[in-house]
Amino acid sequence: MRPRARSHPWLMLGPSLAAWILFVFVPLGLAAYQSLFAWDMLTEPEWVGAANYAALAEGGELWRILGRTLGFSVLVVAGSMTLGLLLALLLDRPGRLFAFVRGAIFSAYVVSWVAVALLWVLLLDPDRGVAAAVLRALHLPRVGFLSDPAAAIPTLAGVTVWKITGYAMIVFLAGLRAVPRSLHEAAALDGAGALARFRWVTWPLLRPTAAFVATTSLIVSFQAFDVVRIMTGGGPARATTLFVYAVYEQVFMNLSVGKASALAVVYFLVLCVLAALQLRAWRSRPPGTRGTAA
Repeated sequence: MRPRARSHPWLMLGPSLAAWILFVFVPLGLAAYQSLFAWDMLTEPEWVGAANYAALAEGGELWRILGRTLGFSVLVVAGSMTLGLLLALLLDRPGRLFAFVRGAIFSAYVVSWVAVALLWVLLLDPDRGVAAAVLRALHLPRVGFLSDPAAAIPTLAGVTVWKITGYAMIVFLAGLRAVPRSLHEAAALDGAGALARFRWVTWPLLRPTAAFVATTSLIVSFQAFDVVRIMTGGGPARATTLFVYAVYEQVFMNLSVGKASALAVVYFLVLCVLAALQLRAWRSRPPGTRGTAA
């Protein structure tokens, strides 16, 4: 058998690397360059250096957008991971009924974001929506899910969790089925109950899967745009103006390409830092799990 040349892995990675360079790093470099100019797409660009970054930071808008987006991301990541894991544990059973339920839950993930947003706008309508009808039937006070600044972000997070939970469930199911059954049988023979087997056998081996789900959910939450644009338009009182929607506002409403590019650069850096910290936290083995899989 001929030894593999050192260039073979790079040749196989070549198409993917080329796509990343063309569609990720080149646009990002262009955005970083444009963030140093003041440009309204109507007149000639004017060099301003780091003034766009300073204007965003000094006005406090950048920190407000970052705070809203981080709060939204915490709700989405925690909700999708918790529900996805619970559903995976409940539906990891043979049979057509469980297969049907798994498919029904996952079907929400393949529906477009626009369709999901329009569906939930109808369901949450304060006058004719299903949610309003349930509140009236229970004699509860009316809730402005999309008109109350305090409820808007949790509502959008709930819609996002509803859509992506099926994906988290499928990934957790794959992780659960990769856990050797012999470990569960050995733990059961030692007298470990269901909760103990999950704590000391399943969860330590499921941590890489959980890290993947947490990272992908974080990225999805930071990319939220359609639900914001259709359901709230960034309101009420800018309570749902997240990072991507803020970039859209700067370009298409304020005609400020420089500030939009500065926001895009900050958005990319924050997402990279959060993803790296999250992966490091999930991949590090806690002291109590050392040797549990042995």
